[in-house]
Amino acid sequence: MRSVRLPAFAKVNLCLRIIGRRPDGYHELRTIFQTISLHDTLTLSAARAPAITLECDDPSLPSGRENLVWRAVEVMRRELRFSSGIHAQLAKGIPAGRGMGGGSSDAAAALQGMLLLAGRKLPAERLAGIAAGLGADVPFFLCGGRALGIGRGDEIYPLRDLPRRSVLVVSPRDIAVPTADAYRWVSRGLKLTKRAAASKLWRFCALCWSSQGTPLENDFEAAVFLRHPRLAAIKRALLRAGAAEAALAGSGSAVFGVFLNPAQARRAARKFPNDQVFVCSTLTRAEYCRARLPRLPAGRR
Repeated sequence: MRSVRLPAFAKVNLCLRIIGRRPDGYHELRTIFQTISLHDTLTLSAARAPAITLECDDPSLPSGRENLVWRAVEVMRRELRFSSGIHAQLAKGIPAGRGMGGGSSDAAAALQGMLLLAGRKLPAERLAGIAAGLGADVPFFLCGGRALGIGRGDEIYPLRDLPRRSVLVVSPRDIAVPTADAYRWVSRGLKLTKRAAASKLWRFCALCWSSQGTPLENDFEAAVFLRHPRLAAIKRALLRAGAAEAALAGSGSAVFGVFLNPAQARRAARKFPNDQVFVCSTLTRAEYCRARLPRLPAGRR
């Protein structure tokens, strides 16, 4: 197979707790990831020229070493001793800089796509290590579904899937929240992590394994909403429109609401005419894995 196409799905954080700052300068997290059906599409093709080239339909994104897809392809070429060049085409569906992990998901798709192109496999531990070297969220996108993330969010433990839910994502066109800024805002007042309060961790563990689902909580909200009150207003509007729950997506600036059915989510979407809105659904791990089976690009079947 000389060309492969894979979807790269977005995520939301059903629960995100920032425990404190770590001695290595990162933050200690406890989070529950959930993949949703909103996605980018990545196509990788072997090329005669030895270079890595990347085309993206979003001109605001870099197309060289600064792009996680480019770096993921580069590290896998070295790991697999893949001699051919690679041409990558990235069609964006996930808005960038909105806390939904689009770049990390694209990188994970590039890692898996390179394995398919090379007809090779790597031990799961090795692949996860490569993913973690690219970014804290990247290891999660190797498995998808619902999963617990600890440490920097790069230590992943799959959790039991919950029943399908409809999700409405509202992405303001005029607000972006760089992840580094969000962490800096939250860091004020956080102490170096030694031992998290036992009650906090026990409660978090109970949420992870609850058969009723996870109440949405996000420790970024207080700091991010203080600087961008409109995001708090979007969350309130989602709840008024019938969302069972609503929360900031990751570090923001997208906000999502959970609805009982797609029709209810579509009605709520009409409340946000000036924003990007996406009606989607949660994905189980099995659905995620099936969707990531290799597909030939159109015209190459």
